[in-house]
Amino acid sequence: MPSRIEDYALIGDCRTAALVGRDGSIDWFCPSRFDSGACFAALLGTPEHGRWLLAPVEKPKNVTRRYRDESLVLETEFETSEGVVAVIDCMPLSADAACPQITRIVEGRAGAVQMQMELVIRFEYGTVVPWVTREPGGLRATAGPDALYLHAEVPVHGENLRTVAQFVIEEGVRLPFTLSYTVSHHSRPAPLAASYVLDRTDAAWALWSAKSRYKDRYRAQVQRSLLTLKALTYEPTGGIVAAPTTSLPEALGGTRNWDYRFCWVRDAAITLTSLLAAGYSDEACAWREWLLRAVAGTPDQLQVMYGISGERRLTEFELPWLPGYEGSAPVRIGNDAHHQLQLDVFGELMEAMHQARLAKVENLASWAVELRLLDFLEQHWQAPDAGIWEVRGRFRNFTFSKVMAWVAFDRAIQAVEHMGYDGPVERWRAVRDQIHADVCERAFSTTKQAFVQAYDTDQLDASLLRMPLVGFLPADDPRVRGTLAAIERELLIDDTFVLRYRTRPEIDGLPPGEGAFLPCSFWLVNNWVLQGRHDEARALFERLLALCNDVGLLSEEYLPEQKRLLGNFPQAFSHLALVDAALALDPITASP
Repeated sequence: MPSRIEDYALIGDCRTAALVGRDGSIDWFCPSRFDSGACFAALLGTPEHGRWLLAPVEKPKNVTRRYRDESLVLETEFETSEGVVAVIDCMPLSADAACPQITRIVEGRAGAVQMQMELVIRFEYGTVVPWVTREPGGLRATAGPDALYLHAEVPVHGENLRTVAQFVIEEGVRLPFTLSYTVSHHSRPAPLAASYVLDRTDAAWALWSAKSRYKDRYRAQVQRSLLTLKALTYEPTGGIVAAPTTSLPEALGGTRNWDYRFCWVRDAAITLTSLLAAGYSDEACAWREWLLRAVAGTPDQLQVMYGISGERRLTEFELPWLPGYEGSAPVRIGNDAHHQLQLDVFGELMEAMHQARLAKVENLASWAVELRLLDFLEQHWQAPDAGIWEVRGRFRNFTFSKVMAWVAFDRAIQAVEHMGYDGPVERWRAVRDQIHADVCERAFSTTKQAFVQAYDTDQLDASLLRMPLVGFLPADDPRVRGTLAAIERELLIDDTFVLRYRTRPEIDGLPPGEGAFLPCSFWLVNNWVLQGRHDEARALFERLLALCNDVGLLSEEYLPEQKRLLGNFPQAFSHLALVDAALALDPITASP
């Protein structure tokens, strides 16, 4: 049985990532790229599907862990009756390592503690058992195109298709373990010295964190979110994956299990805004350039998500041999939503480019791309689509999709009127006004006195919390106030948790039931700030911060009745929404 989602921490090198449990087990590891076949997949199956355990033999009396300062170096300390031992985990950044490497250092801090190591290597999501051979200083595990090298300073041996060891760690002693990946036809990468890796990795993350402009009361939580976003960045291309995992469920035992190891266009605007406000212009520019490369092509081929290098074919299939996290099946690889029509992404893309222009980091070549997208949207904004929530039921005229179509034309008009760009502004004004009138007439329910999820329905939707945030209507408009009141009445749980909508098979084509979507709760913070409800907004924000696990990480959703995180982890969208809400609460100190 895998650990609870909130019991995991993230380590990464801006190319790959791994999840480390409180029990000292690495249960998820993509050895070469975020979207490659996982080498450790115990998170979705059993230890026999791959893991790397380093922990005391005796069950600890107490376990504490932390990230070292503002870094991605993780320390897990185990207290047993024999003494105290720490396992220090990190991955050296790409400047230091030609190949991905996990470095684990076992450090004795008191007494003499009996330790165990168990390494179960399974490529291709638990299906491929590698051929293991001894080499000087360790082992080589090879299967097809992949090879892993274990370097250990304790004797190891094979046992039931596992590599195991037992040893005693005494106070003041450090024992390093490294696991390095390379393609199997390359020679063995030289493992970096553990002390060097630790010092360099600490220093690199400290240098990166020192660039942050955010110095206010939520510095620790905001910086942890920014570090998480950086860790989810694929450095060679600048793409930022939504999460490093696949198929962690939105409902335990359910079928809402998706692959999030891709880059969503929808995240673009808020990512750019947050990174630029916090002082990370290099990352913001790299993300913008990834975005422009990914969407290049004809407008009718615009996708909602792409691979980390801009790949377009993200075919979805299932892995029936994996039972899924706590029996949540199927386990999915790829994401069929990549070919859906989701009109809101046109607005998200235009908003991202608008934010880049405001920050003076625009790419002038992007305007030609934007013009073509606007031509397409002008002809298709009235079409039904799959909406922001990527429903797998029938397409509808989703209100948020229309609102973001309005945003697309509004930002283009601003580019012409205020920034000197050329475009058919009179025609765009007419389209913008037409979309606005259409939404106000067809999406507003007089029964609920609120905007609703889609035309011809009374269903509420938390995405409409973004209407005042993108400027479609002011926060004090009676219709916005009515929408906020209706969402608080029908979608807000325990004064903290906002549901996306009330799930129904006829809406999204899936069995009902899921946790509260954490970004929606942060959007409520932003709305309360706009309405002058600052004390309520700050109190809600602090309740949401309390949902972060002990090392400051959030998944996509939260299940209040069981007090559990749900969904892929850690989730970029949740951390982006956290940063955005913090900047709304304390905007002045976020500026240079």
